Amino acid sequence: MSSISSLNNVHKKGLFGEFQNKNENNLIKIKEIKNINLYQLVKFKNSKKNISDLKIDEVRFTENLKTASNFNTRVIWMGPDNWYVFSTKNINEELKNFNTNDFAITDISHSRSIIEIEGDMIYEVLKKGTPLDVSKLKEGDCANTIYNGITITLDFISNNPNIIRIFGLRSFGESLHHSITDACLEFGYKSI
Repeated sequence: MSSISSLNNVHKKGLFGEFQNKNENNLIKIKEIKNINLYQLVKFKNSKKNISDLKIDEVRFTENLKTASNFNTRVIWMGPDNWYVFSTKNINEELKNFNTNDFAITDISHSRSIIEIEGDMIYEVLKKGTPLDVSKLKEGDCANTIYNGITITLDFISNNPNIIRIFGLRSFGESLHHSITDACLEFGYKSI
């Protein structure tokens, strides 16, 4: 079965907004992240598993609004005993090591739209739609918030260059994409 991106008919490549007379390298870059495996892992309250012992694809599980990653896999703390695990590789065999008496594991790969934005002005873009003080967040941080009324998760990938991934429910993907790109227009952006 093939996967159809939630932004399949929305995300168009090209230059948009106030990009004239600007160096293309200085424009905000927007891309959709697709074809990625996404799982939600929730540890049951009665589980005696120690979080410091948990890892998947050699990535340790994080706590308190932090992320951990390697080249293929990223673990994002979503709340107490609750994580998202993103991977570009098949981690199904490793997931079998998580006992169903201790964890609930749900494949939510097709339930999210993921937009990645990069550039010096991305914090200004986020400030246009979220009440969260994003200027205090840095590489390795994550947060749940809203953007123009849409519930999102922010994953701060890098501070040099500034890269943030924005996750929203698939059903709100088109609205989220329009909100983000609209906020980028005054700075100019390159959709890749």
